[in-house]
Amino acid sequence: MPAAVDVDPGLNTTDLLERQVAENPHNVLFGRQLTPGEWTDVSAATFRDDVVALAKGLIAKGIETGDRVAIMAATRYEWTLLDFAIWYAGGITVPIYETSSPSQIAWIVEDSEVKLVFAETDSHAKAVDRAITQEKLDSVEHLLTIDGEDLNELRSTGSHIADEDVESRRSAANLEDLSTIIYTSGTTGKPKGCELTHGNFVELSLNGTASLSEAINSRSSTVLFIPLAHVFARFISVICVAAGARVGHTSDIKDLVDDLGTFKPSFLLAVPRVFEKIYNAAMMKAEGDGKGKIFQKAAQTAIDYSTAEQDGKAGFGLKLKHGLFDKLVYSKLRARMGGEVKFAVSGGSPLGARLGHFFHGVGLHVMEGYGLTETTAPLTVNTPTATKIGSVGQPLPGSAVKIADDGEILGKGVCVFRGYRNRPDLADETFTADGWYRTGDIGSLDDEGYLSITGRKKEILVTAAGKNIAPAQLEDQIRADAIVSQVVVVGDGKPFVAALITLDPETLPAWLQRQGIPEDTPMSDLIKNQTIIDHVQSVVDRANESVSRAESIRTFRLLEDDFTIDSGHLTPSMKIRRADVMKDYADVVEDLYAQASQARSENS
Repeated sequence: MPAAVDVDPGLNTTDLLERQVAENPHNVLFGRQLTPGEWTDVSAATFRDDVVALAKGLIAKGIETGDRVAIMAATRYEWTLLDFAIWYAGGITVPIYETSSPSQIAWIVEDSEVKLVFAETDSHAKAVDRAITQEKLDSVEHLLTIDGEDLNELRSTGSHIADEDVESRRSAANLEDLSTIIYTSGTTGKPKGCELTHGNFVELSLNGTASLSEAINSRSSTVLFIPLAHVFARFISVICVAAGARVGHTSDIKDLVDDLGTFKPSFLLAVPRVFEKIYNAAMMKAEGDGKGKIFQKAAQTAIDYSTAEQDGKAGFGLKLKHGLFDKLVYSKLRARMGGEVKFAVSGGSPLGARLGHFFHGVGLHVMEGYGLTETTAPLTVNTPTATKIGSVGQPLPGSAVKIADDGEILGKGVCVFRGYRNRPDLADETFTADGWYRTGDIGSLDDEGYLSITGRKKEILVTAAGKNIAPAQLEDQIRADAIVSQVVVVGDGKPFVAALITLDPETLPAWLQRQGIPEDTPMSDLIKNQTIIDHVQSVVDRANESVSRAESIRTFRLLEDDFTIDSGHLTPSMKIRRADVMKDYADVVEDLYAQASQARSENS
């Protein structure tokens, strides 16, 4: 897709904020929740003034142009505030996930040579200090906390710095200069530092606003709740500044529904697991209220309506039924999301056509996209004016996609990073000879340029019989069930395909109650309960209908413990760390195949 905007090569990310202040200093860019349910507006001018005050403090602390400054915090207003302050001071931002272990912190700090760290709380500061002490890291000169008085002291420390000094630092960078180093959460091995330039953010944001203007503009708003340390939320925070959209933040997912109700966003940003949970929670509530059959009919009608509408074949009868369910069901679901939501951006992993059609059918236009840290988030996306549910959209303007001979997706354009920090040895395996980025994902392009993802190149399983299996197709369908939390398909080098499955502790109690099973039954007993096993088997059977027999799951094992970020089996962006699961559950997998083999021998 050709670029939609000609971008001045002398610009950098701070110019997006400067433009907002120049065009409309009173435009509200942020809503701060100082007390629950009450949002305080922050104008472009007010935000910029505080950014400059903090940038002065950083300069006074000795931050020089090109120095790395880390932020370790949950998603909150101060994250974006400090991000821009670092850029205004001429620095380079290095995000650290708030859940990172001391060893992960130490690696990021050492590899990027961080000079100053902002830690959200005292406990985060202690984790950073422990990492620095244990590894004897000497690059860090300052460790400040966001909670408490450190930011106010930083503002005071820099009060003597002249405005001209900040302006000189702010305006020095151009599109080619480094803006941030984001360490991939990594499903394998040590995280690699992706070097993203100001051009990656500026050119992608300006081209993105051209394609997404109906959804992201100065009249739109969103609540960010996924980690700002992740490139997905980070890019949205920048494009919202570019577009003049209003942004709120919430760090606790438990407060999300209440926060949506008071903030009333016009669009949402989420990973597919969040959409699955919204759907499952609505279904569980309906069944708990004795309205399960109505919800199921409403859900199927939404899917049928969206599918027919996409094909241009929505008949009068279907429209009538859809209108009825809109009043009875869909309007209530939209109300739970604040009542004003019209769009949602989904990324991180495949959403699935069924869920995409469901949300579109209830009145929420889900703009599913595809990208990686290395592509500054979106490489392709479904837009308000060009959507094909089940795909991840067309390339954004200024970006290009093609499929290699082996099926790998290759990307090029304004969004693609310049390389991994301190890893020039990876250049050949990262880029083709003619400069295309190797994504590592497998996919296909249709005649209209819509991209579909079919699997991860490194995660393709090869059975003992030589059959190639893409786990994602089966995993996504099984994980969509209300009581399933996570799924890992196994079978590499094995005689057949199997799966490890965990149960969702959030949705399970309501389901158990309807089955007449005590809610306080220990998980160790639940995974052996025949009712649950039969239900999961039915879910697996349905998923198996979408693949050949050689690719189907022949047996599965329910696990007592869920895969979580804390357990080390999920990345912060909710992707499965397959290698870690296979390592930690190697004995379980071997036992699963041994039992299956024994059962076959006895049957024969």
